[in-house]
Amino acid sequence: MKIKWWPWGFLTLLSLVLLLFFVFYPLGTLFVNSVRDESGAFSLAGFVTLLEDSEYLQAFRNTLVLGVSVTACTVAVGVPFAYMVARYDFPLKNLVAVLPIMTIVIPEIIVGQSWLLLLGNNGLVTNLFAGIGIELPTFYGWTGMVFSMTLVYYTYIYLGVLAALRGFDGQLEEAGLSLGTSPFVTKLRVLVPVILPAVLVNALVVFTLVVGNFALSVVLGSRVPLLSVMTYNAFVGEMGGSPALQSAMSVISIGIVAVVLFFQKRVVERKVYTMTQGRAPAVLRVRSGAALFYTLSVGVIIVLSMLPLLIVFVGAFTETSGPVMRWGQWSLSSLERALRGAPEPIFNSLKFASMATVTGVAFAVLVSYLTIKKRNPFTQLLDYIVVLPLTISGTVLGIALVQTFNTGWLVLAGSSGIMVLCYTVRRLPFAVRNASSTLFNIPDSIEEASISLGVSPLMTFFKVLLPAMQASIISAAILMWVTTISELSASIVVYTGGLETMPIAIFRQVDGGRLGLASAYGAALVSVILLPIVVSIKVFRINLFSSK
Repeated sequence: MKIKWWPWGFLTLLSLVLLLFFVFYPLGTLFVNSVRDESGAFSLAGFVTLLEDSEYLQAFRNTLVLGVSVTACTVAVGVPFAYMVARYDFPLKNLVAVLPIMTIVIPEIIVGQSWLLLLGNNGLVTNLFAGIGIELPTFYGWTGMVFSMTLVYYTYIYLGVLAALRGFDGQLEEAGLSLGTSPFVTKLRVLVPVILPAVLVNALVVFTLVVGNFALSVVLGSRVPLLSVMTYNAFVGEMGGSPALQSAMSVISIGIVAVVLFFQKRVVERKVYTMTQGRAPAVLRVRSGAALFYTLSVGVIIVLSMLPLLIVFVGAFTETSGPVMRWGQWSLSSLERALRGAPEPIFNSLKFASMATVTGVAFAVLVSYLTIKKRNPFTQLLDYIVVLPLTISGTVLGIALVQTFNTGWLVLAGSSGIMVLCYTVRRLPFAVRNASSTLFNIPDSIEEASISLGVSPLMTFFKVLLPAMQASIISAAILMWVTTISELSASIVVYTGGLETMPIAIFRQVDGGRLGLASAYGAALVSVILLPIVVSIKVFRINLFSSK
């Protein structure tokens, strides 16, 4: 393929160089550091330490068990949920079909904090049951992690399976039934194989998120050793020392995801079915007992998923005395302390998220345009590297950035620059995928017509393509903002004094038992997350949470 070097070939190479330097190079540094000792010589001491220490081996096993357990639970919740929404019409269906997607924008640290307010040692529900002589089992440990992560991540399974069910040709089921096969066996032999790839693909996403989860693991994990938490602890404990151990643990975390990705890809490739265009099965309207059952089933999941939003605001206005929450007694003291006494985390979050959103969306628009409209031998590599951060946990990415940019000619560690870089790299894949959503539908003839009238390619891009991409650009900006301002796992690694953000402040307050102040920061964080969503829906008419 012949490359037209100016301007698109040059911009492709420039984008590729930036991604190689800020994404691929830090990961390469991480791998190199995992096999070097303090003198720089080749050494496997970090991996040997992990193999010889029973606590690290236990953390490895626990991480796998947690990943498999939560993934299985999300499949058990998400698949039936999607099937009921796709195949049946019942009261409040339109509402419950959309609300699960809202769980994606609730920061995980707020989810963990909210469940502690309810079911922690001094939680509202815990105290209510204690008042009648019933002692609830502790919510810390496996129970809290599996329960809360399932309610956070089932949405990924729900969305993937819902899309697969709506694209399913109902004539296949009709054909099976016409041959005398029972409805259950027909679904087992016809429907399940078709939706299985969607389940497996999204199950991998869930497994990856669970393996790299930091917020819920550290808040609710208690004494359960997990790789994500121990990697962070190794980083904190080795600041200024050899990075071999933290690098080795990071490499193992990446390796777990890589192995699962390999086997998942092999299975999915063998299970893919080509679906010819046909009509989707008719939606069945259910009544009386069945309607009540469906509504209650999905309603309970929705209420549990959305409960953290309500609890964090209740906690923000609740009177506190140290770590004690005085439920039923209202006060503005926690909010006043957060807004007046320590406003720095709020300002930092707004500043870093704004800078990362502007930078990330601008770069995402360029990369999307190059990979879709101006393909050349380099754009495939560009497209691969830009989504690479999706497969890496935030803690691992943060450690890689700190190890890479704490010495040399470009020192970013300890500055605002590394916070913005961390946010941008971590969430860039989201912006790229959203920015590219409308490019496939813009015909090349529009550009060609503009250029034929004497407008330069660059001016055509700004005057023709960007206005046509307006909706997807706004959507990408909002989702970039939402995900960056709630980022914790990477920012907790790279931040230093004076750079504390709201998620970090919430984490520190929860860790110190000050749930009232944590709720105040949580309420502020949720407010700045929901504000652009409301604006996008009311002003720009962009439906971020369409269920179709």
